[in-house]
Formats: sequence, C-alpha cells, structure tokens
Amino acid sequence: MTDQLTFIAYASRAADPFDHARLVELLTESRANNSRDGITGMLVYSDPDFIQILEGPDAAVRALLERIGRDPRHTDVRVLLDEPATERKYSTWSMGYEPTTPGDGSDDAMASIQTATDEASTRESADALGGWFRDQAGADRI
Repeated sequence: MTDQLTFIAYASRAADPFDHARLVELLTESRANNSRDGITGMLVYSDPDFIQILEGPDAAVRALLERIGRDPRHTDVRVLLDEPATERKYSTWSMGYEPTTPGDGSDDAMASIQTATDEASTRESADALGGWFRDQAGADRI
C-alpha cells in the first residue's frame, strides 16, 4: 500500500537573518533531502518570515515538519494548512524558491495566508501564493 499524499503549508520565522549564502546552503540541503524523500514544494522568504508548502508521502512530510520544528534556524513554526492531497501542485520542484522584493505582490500573498481565519480561506490563500510563485520567473533560481 502506498503512503497517502499530504499537503502542508506552514509559516516560521528565521532565528537569524538569511543572507544569500545561507539561503543557498538551506536550499541545496533541502533539495537533496526532498528529492531523496519524495517531497516537493516551494519556499518563500521575506526577512524574517518563511512560508513553505510541502507535499509528498504523509510519513515523509510529517517527519520533515518535525525536523523543521527542531531546527534552530527556525522559530515560531505554525502549521497553516494540513490536508490530504489527491495530486501534487509542485511536482517539478524539490524545493522551488523565489526571492521577494518590495511591491512584487509577495507581501500581500504571505500576509493573506498567515492571517486566514478558516481552512477554506487558508487554502485559497495558499493557492494565491502558489499562483504568485508560478508567475515569477525561474522558481528554482537559486
């Protein structure tokens, strides 16, 4: 029997600011681990906030979320959406990443998902953030 596919969106804060070199290190490590574990997703970082969407086998996604919760680089890890999935939305990205810049729409999308008050609006906000992400050039830029 195959493991149920799970979709989790979470927010966290960086314990210390991430410069370009630290982001490259994090993404390189994450992409290797995610490829090994069958996890796909995306990461948006706007100092000091992270929003990450993870999808993959339930056990692997939950194990990763536990590791992230223990990772000293992250604080205030909050699960925003946790639901079964029937298909992947980010199947080509072991960890897609897009840098943010003021006025590019990412701040509104990030704020929307973090302040959503119910599951339906959180899902809608996650889809909007994913749409913003896909519209940007080169999601695996780093």
